[in-house]
Amino acid sequence: MIKLILLEGKKLKRHIIIGEVIIYWIALMFLPLLFIKQVSADFGNSFTTVMELNKAIQTGLILFGASLINQVFIDEYKNKTISLAYSYPINRKQLFTAKILFIALLVFLVTIISYTLTAVSTYLIDQVHPFIMGEFNPDDILLYFKDMIIRSFQITVISFIPLYFLGIWKRLTIPTVLCAILIMQLLNFAPMLNLNLDLLIVLLFLLGGLSIILSIFKVKKVGEI
Repeated sequence: MIKLILLEGKKLKRHIIIGEVIIYWIALMFLPLLFIKQVSADFGNSFTTVMELNKAIQTGLILFGASLINQVFIDEYKNKTISLAYSYPINRKQLFTAKILFIALLVFLVTIISYTLTAVSTYLIDQVHPFIMGEFNPDDILLYFKDMIIRSFQITVISFIPLYFLGIWKRLTIPTVLCAILIMQLLNFAPMLNLNLDLLIVLLFLLGGLSIILSIFKVKKVGEI
């Protein structure tokens, strides 16, 4: 399984992914400052509110998951390169599991690093040009890292929602991206729509998990060339 996961990494268009990840990281690092300065100063009432803002900002990496689905699954179908993998003596469920694990590990790792970079940059900028009210509480670090692990895992699973229907079955590049954008916006605007955010996250998490399960166990029905 590990060899299959590493193989997926070798097949990836790494220069495109690296460039995309760097853009995500740079943009997300400065978004808290932008929101506080340009959208609402209330986001900067305390470090706690900034952490909540950062949790909402990181949902942007769901779009990164959609980008990986396009490369790892949809592009291989369109380029017919997946037919070569089907010719190997490898169980298709095992092949798809490796692809999904590769995407999951990459999204999770990129999200963890993004959380860390955003927190560090926000803190350092505040030290030079204060824009956050209140004092920094060291206890916030433990809470932040706890939220970082949980939310990164949630984002990883939620990013798989388009995988089964749009990625493997219909193999639609643009709708896969649009689906990810819709999910991001739904999460960010949930409070304005009077939706329970925690419940919404659970539902989307379960939907992402269902998409993963269907993708693995229905591969013989929807995974044909």
